[in-house]
Amino acid sequence: MRNIDAGEITRAVEKLCMEANYDLGADVRENMKKALEQEDSPVGREVLEQLLKNAEIAQTNRVPICQDTGMAIVFLEVGSEVHIDGDLTEAINEGVKNGYEQGYLRKSVVNDPVFGRINTGDNTPPIIHTEIVPGDSLKITLLPKGFGGENMSAIKMMVPADGLAGVKNFILETVDKAGPNPCPPVTVGVGIGGSFEKAAFLAKKALLRPVGSHHPQPEVARLEEELLAAINGLGIGPQGLGGRTTALAVHIETYPTHIGSMPVAVNFNCNAARHKEVIL
Repeated sequence: MRNIDAGEITRAVEKLCMEANYDLGADVRENMKKALEQEDSPVGREVLEQLLKNAEIAQTNRVPICQDTGMAIVFLEVGSEVHIDGDLTEAINEGVKNGYEQGYLRKSVVNDPVFGRINTGDNTPPIIHTEIVPGDSLKITLLPKGFGGENMSAIKMMVPADGLAGVKNFILETVDKAGPNPCPPVTVGVGIGGSFEKAAFLAKKALLRPVGSHHPQPEVARLEEELLAAINGLGIGPQGLGGRTTALAVHIETYPTHIGSMPVAVNFNCNAARHKEVIL
């Protein structure tokens, strides 16, 4: 059994909060550069150039890529041979609090969704997803989720008779309806299967994959490519100003489901596509 001190987790989360908001991933940069080479729209090219320049300034000056520094979504993979010395949830809360304060990141969390809606002042609490995995390490992935894209997300409890055509139509309709709101070019996360909450979780987890990576299952990978082409054919373009670069990638994750259902969820990441991870 390996012991990990809660203080180490706090320090790791604190650092991840700042790095995720300051440093655009190399995978996103490379895909945006490829999109720039292929973009036909002059306005679209100008927007992509500005987004790349913005990312460079953020990284150099250690300032947020976007003013919406998001709600902290934390994914944990806890090894079965790990023992946490201290309160794991409190350690993560403290890390988010410290990271957002020390990094001068906007605090966007309110204490109640309906009544009062008073800002908590430190961007806590985060949302924490925990999985137990084999091994003696702890993997922490932090996704600062802006809500321009989050608000455009959707889920539909489809039935098997809707088939693949129904799945495609729902995804395309969701992206088309979102338009410029999720700040394209977006990464589209799709979860298919499981149950109501599992499909939504899969759609969000799909956003953690390197942008442009493919699902290991060939037919799912082909569906990702087909949907990406169809989405970029909608003409929404960078920041919704027209062009062929509405999305940088479509990532699909699947899970077994009930014989009577076929849940499908769509979750958006904006052009920043922020997430960072560490293994302790």
